[in-house]
Formats: sequence, structure tokens, C-alpha cells
Amino acid sequence: MSENHGSLRCAYTATAVRQLDDVAINRYGIPGIILMRRAGAATLAALLDRWPVTGSITVLCGAGNNAGDGYIVAGLAALKGIRAEVKWLVSPDKLKGDARLAWQWAAQQDVRIESYTSSPDLAGDVIVDALLGTGLQGEVRESYLGPIVAINNSGRPVVAVDIPSGLDADTGMVMGACVTADLTVTFIGLKCGLFTGDGVQFKGVLQFEDLEVPESVYANVECTADILDIEELLKLMPPRQKNAHKGDFGHLLLVGGDRGMPGSIAMAAIAAARTGAGLTSVATRQEHVTPLVTMQPEIMVNGVNSGQEFESLLDNESERFSVVVIGPGLGRTAWSEQMLQVVLKSKKPLVVDADGLNLIAGKNALNRDNWVLTPHPGEAGRLLHCTAGEVQKNRFEAVKLLQRQYGGVVLLKGAGTLICDGRTTSICPYGNPGMSSGGMGDVLTGIIGGLICQGLSLSHATQLGACLHAKAADMVASRTGEIGLMATDLFADLRRLINNRSNNGALSGG
Repeated sequence: MSENHGSLRCAYTATAVRQLDDVAINRYGIPGIILMRRAGAATLAALLDRWPVTGSITVLCGAGNNAGDGYIVAGLAALKGIRAEVKWLVSPDKLKGDARLAWQWAAQQDVRIESYTSSPDLAGDVIVDALLGTGLQGEVRESYLGPIVAINNSGRPVVAVDIPSGLDADTGMVMGACVTADLTVTFIGLKCGLFTGDGVQFKGVLQFEDLEVPESVYANVECTADILDIEELLKLMPPRQKNAHKGDFGHLLLVGGDRGMPGSIAMAAIAAARTGAGLTSVATRQEHVTPLVTMQPEIMVNGVNSGQEFESLLDNESERFSVVVIGPGLGRTAWSEQMLQVVLKSKKPLVVDADGLNLIAGKNALNRDNWVLTPHPGEAGRLLHCTAGEVQKNRFEAVKLLQRQYGGVVLLKGAGTLICDGRTTSICPYGNPGMSSGGMGDVLTGIIGGLICQGLSLSHATQLGACLHAKAADMVASRTGEIGLMATDLFADLRRLINNRSNNGALSGG
């Protein structure tokens, strides 16, 4: 399969994947049992590639096509001389259609097939999860809880067929209990839930198999969310002319750093400069001017003690500033509110983060086309007047609701960052748990502001900014580990990523 296969850039809901199946079977004439055979073969091949000395497997099967895939895996393993057993939760004689054909075929290959018991012996060198798949509706039923726990407690490597059982294919939420997979082999279409929320934790290594479905099949079903590709996004960066000067790359004003919080606005400003903003200015508390200039002398720092002072600065210098960022270290004091009120009067493109978001959460009817909002789940909950937990239950719905309510572009942080601009929803596939540390959001905000300064649209700047930020963190973590990863560790790799390109924008190293 080509690396440029269109389906690798799209994620789908479970319903959309079923539509892809239907198109392949009914319009392109590929029998369902053939697709099932290909799915089973792909799963076994991936399993043996990862664990080549596997001598036995135990497959747990439920009902429906996911179970059918599992029976095929067992049958093909037996044909290769691998000891294969199936433990079923739904009696095979209740299976229908292709799943029934798969069971009958597996039985002919002398696969050991028996019912799952309350004290199972999961003796295979590798466990194959074919319990629920994408057919999960609501919470995992009690009869499946025990098998899921048994798989997770087996101490054996686990392969999930299509999706780990118990994971919602659309939202990425665990529905009561979930198989923790070492490897997930998913078919036909990438499922949205594998890329955000709990899916990031439970899927393990993800391998996609299109089952030889013609690429034209995908033109018949709308993509639910775009999976971002940093190499493609870097091609959007305008080339720098030989006779360029700093004014060609914009002037970013960052507002924040209330008393005791100069570090946040400093990190955001440095990130913007390191990402390529031509000029970087900060408006902050007067007492922070000297520390910030000492820390990074290239940044121009303005001390403002009141909204009136800040308004005067913005009025006098308005033509100089291309973009305004507000939020890092802003706080929630009277000073903070005054800074926000002045910024909201500006017609400049805005990037709003942190306490900027918390302050606008209490205001009504705030909606504009030319801003980027970058909430984490807690801030998103405040903006939507719900809890962070409710946001996490359906991150896709939350980011779309935020965009409809507030306009512009919304980036919802977290494992599997989501971006919505009102037309498309996209997923950042990079990042690691080491990013769970203070200051990471400030750096992201500065990156996005710096990219807008250089001429990217709000949507493209947000998408590329998220990918640069997360990919840089991955590069650092690959060298020194995730624990202890700090926001300022990203700066050098940010520069490498944005500079280390061939003429067509593709990454050439790192």
C-alpha cells in the first residue's frame, strides 16, 4: 500500500467505516468473506512480524464480524503449524453470515474451539482480542468484563483485531473496561477513537490495513477527521527570499505575565521567535521588563500598569503589530481583565490561551472569525459550562461545539489534540506523555502566533503549530526520555523541524 494512500490521512466513525465496507462489497463486488480472510491474514502477519517465534495463540471471540476475523486468524495460524485455540463468549452456532462461514472454516483446520470459562487458561504465547470490535454500543456488558480483565492480566502480548474491545470507536472513551493492546491491526478505515482520549493509551502500536480495497472506494464516504502530516504542512511555509528583512515576517505582540508569572509569557515569546516571527514584543507588568530582557534580549518588552497605558501603547503602535497573543501568565486580576478588554477591541488576529480563555468564559456572545482558542479540557469545560470529564467523553463533539459557539479556530489540547475551523476537524498524531508539564501550552501558543505572523492562515498555523510542538517533544523524548521533559527543551528541535527541509518542504532528517 502506498504511503500516500488517501485513507491514511483520514479517520472515520464506525458508521462511516461500515459504509466503506458496504461500498466495497456491494458496488465493487468484493465478497465480505474475502475481506474477512484478508483481515485475518493481515492480523496474523502483523502478529508474526512483531513476535516471530510465536508457537501458539489464544483467540477470544465474541459475535459478529470481529469474531469472524478472530476465527480466521486462528485457522490461518493452524495452517502454519501454530497451535491455535479459540475461546468464545457467543456460541458459534449463533453466528450468522460471514462470521459463521469463518467459524466453520476454522473448525476444519483443527482449531481447538471451546467456550470461555470463568477461570480461563489463556495459554497462548500471544492473545488475540476479537471480542467486540467497533460494534460496541454503550457500556461493556458484564459478561465481557471478566474476559477483558483476564486478557489484561494474562502477562501475554495482546493483539487487538480492528480496535481494542471496550474502546468507543468514535470518541476514544473506555466504556467501562478496555483491552490494553500491544498491537492493534485496524481495517478499511482508521477509527477516530484510536487517535484521541483513551485510545492513545490502549491501542499500542497501530497498523492499518486497507484489505486491498480500491482507493476509489474512499471517494464515496466523507472523511470524519483529517489526520495531520507535518511534512505536508511544512510545505505551506512561504519560502524566504534572499533579500528578505525582519518586517517580512510579521510583528507579534504577546500580552500576559501578571505578578509572579513572567515565565509563561517569556516562553511564549521565545517560541514565537524561534519559530520565525520577524519581531516579537511583550506587554507585561512593569516589574517583569528587566528580567525578560535579560532572559532574551531580542524580545522587546513593554511595561504596562493599567488598561489605559496598554490602550495607549496599542493605539500608538497598532500598525506595527500583525498578530496579538493573550493569555500566558495573564492571571485573573483586575489588571488581567483590563488587558483582555483592550485586546478584544483590536481587529488584529488573536491567539487566546490560558487565563485569557478563563476570562472570556464568563462573557456572553463572544464570537469572532479571526481568533484561535487553545483550551485544555478544563478550560474547554469552562467555555462550554460543563466539566472537563464531559469534554473528554466526546472530544470531537466538544471541539466542534466550541468552534460553533466562539467562531475562529479551536484547538482542544490533550492526548490526540483536535483542531476545528468550522469546515474540517483534524487530529495531531504526534506527542507523548512527557508533554504533561508546565509551560507546554505557553510554547504552543507562541508557535501558533509566530506562524500566523509569517503569513499562514489561522487554520494552517494552528495545524502546523500543533504538529511542530508535539513532534519536537517526540524528538526530545526519543533522546532523553519522557520524564522530566520541560517546555524549554523544545526550542532547539522546533528550529530543526522548521528549517530541516528539502526544497519541497519534506523533512530531511531528525
